[in-house]
Amino acid sequence: MMIEAMIAVALIGALATFVAPNRLAGKLAFAISLVPVAISLWLFAAFDGSGNALLDGELAFESQYEWIQLGDYAITWFVGLDGISLPLVVLTTILVSLAIVSSWTPIDDRESQFYGLVLFIEANLIGVFVSLDFFLWFIFWEAVLIPMYLLIGIWGGPRRKYAAIKFFVYTNVASLLMFGAFIALVFGLGDSVSSFALPEIATAMRNGGLEGLFGIDGPTLASIVFVAMFIGFAVKVPIVPFHTWLPDAHVEAPTPASVLLAGVLLKMGTYALLRFNFTMFPDQAEAYAIPIAAIAVISVIYGAMLALAQTDLKRIVAYSSVSSMGYVILGLIAFTQFGVGGATFQMVSHGLISGLMFMAVGVIYNATHTRMVTDMSGMADRMPVAVGIFIAGAFGYMGLPLMSGFYGEFAIFFGSFGSDFLAYAPVFTVLAMFGIVIVAGYLLYAMQQAVFGPYSLETDYDVGRAPLHDVAPMFVLLGLIILLGVAPELIFDMITDAVDPILERGEL
Repeated sequence: MMIEAMIAVALIGALATFVAPNRLAGKLAFAISLVPVAISLWLFAAFDGSGNALLDGELAFESQYEWIQLGDYAITWFVGLDGISLPLVVLTTILVSLAIVSSWTPIDDRESQFYGLVLFIEANLIGVFVSLDFFLWFIFWEAVLIPMYLLIGIWGGPRRKYAAIKFFVYTNVASLLMFGAFIALVFGLGDSVSSFALPEIATAMRNGGLEGLFGIDGPTLASIVFVAMFIGFAVKVPIVPFHTWLPDAHVEAPTPASVLLAGVLLKMGTYALLRFNFTMFPDQAEAYAIPIAAIAVISVIYGAMLALAQTDLKRIVAYSSVSSMGYVILGLIAFTQFGVGGATFQMVSHGLISGLMFMAVGVIYNATHTRMVTDMSGMADRMPVAVGIFIAGAFGYMGLPLMSGFYGEFAIFFGSFGSDFLAYAPVFTVLAMFGIVIVAGYLLYAMQQAVFGPYSLETDYDVGRAPLHDVAPMFVLLGLIILLGVAPELIFDMITDAVDPILERGEL
């Protein structure tokens, strides 16, 4: 019942925060958010699961209860954790707490509603990562969109309404495509499934596969479902060419919302790709391996090149997320232990690093009221601590050894270079590695322009040291980035334990 406790605390906390006075809302939300953090860390310490949640693994903290009978199919409350989902749950709870603290300076309007929506997002994000029934999972998946739409549309920048609508339309259309594909999958399995439970569906796919539907034979239907699901989840990741909603959403969103958007919401897409496409459809993944790898490499290079052309710090970090997610897709399609394991590790690593970078950009903006690197220089003289952490996060993005970004990218490259699943794997790997050079180029350019040199600012604001509550969350994230860089086995071992059954199934 500990999983349910996390979700319940976040939901009840959201309601309590909604009715709290504005002056108390931020502190109350932070105090409430510490409870899911404590529970998730306890779950991490007590974790005793093994294998993969969808492939006959031994789940940890499992709960399953009958809920609704929908015709011939049972819908259940079915939650549990394995080595893939648990690190993402811990990431979610930690980032939400730190994002709340980072909101204390910039959010000064309708605070109770803002913090209530953040806690509501947390409840649904946890639900996405722990749900093992598709109907339940889809409820949580869709429920994340509403509060994020409101956070962007109400507390965002000048073009917030445009960015919020674009975010909602893109992701909602993608969800409809994915939902239709999954329903076709369930009906295509015929009598071999009697519920929407993901382990039952995955087992049916492994044992017999699709029977066909509406005159479409099984293999063709499997390809259609695979492609439709891939597109639906790719929009959420996002990868090229479905990425255009992301920079607008990031630029207009308040900084705490950007932290959650880049740190956790993007991982919903890669997590779903791993759970659905690469776990249930290994044959189709192999058939489409070259196009998927090409999309991954294009995302890496194109995202990095777009970041290189930006002068807005938020846009730079936003486009770098497109590039980083390309690495994750490459690791997944490599279909090796280090490839898929490294991709999952990179989900956590990128969540920490991107969260740190957006917080740093937010702290600089709070002091300067500009994000344009051409409008400032010498920030290191006026904000040495905040800028120092920003520089450290940038080097983490570049893959500096002993930071989590290095191990995630190394594992992906190591796993993809020797892949037998992907034709021309060394070529794709080398091309993707070139993206690191571009990453270094745009981050070093941004630092040179904004951080170093004599102090200069194109606005009338007097810049001083950042408040402690702005800097403290960044310190925590930097510490976690270094911790996972020095001791990646803290999560990598449990990740590979859950990844191995997927690869074994891929060889059947």
